[in-house]
Amino acid sequence: METNERKQATKRRRHSPEFKAGAVRLVVEQEKKVSEVARDLGINRTQLDTWVRQARIDAGQNPNGALTTAEREELARLKKENRELRMERELLKKAAAFFAKENA
Repeated sequence: METNERKQATKRRRHSPEFKAGAVRLVVEQEKKVSEVARDLGINRTQLDTWVRQARIDAGQNPNGALTTAEREELARLKKENRELRMERELLKKAAAFFAKENA
């Protein structure tokens, strides 16, 4: 396999939310097998399985501890905010120490 072909074979594809939702509908509503739908759509079976699992969690059929997509987004936002606040706090500590040293 040539280098260019290998890059194309391993290049990660992004799928639209509409594509994902349609694939999940085929599995959930039409009760088709994940492997069958994945093969028909030309995607990885485990990838489709992940989409189906997340859709079921979002629909309230979640096992204990599983986060919905909205909860995951909120958690990511809060982690980012927490990281920024920690950096700001460290900066303020350094500034306070600098001015305390300068005024002493």
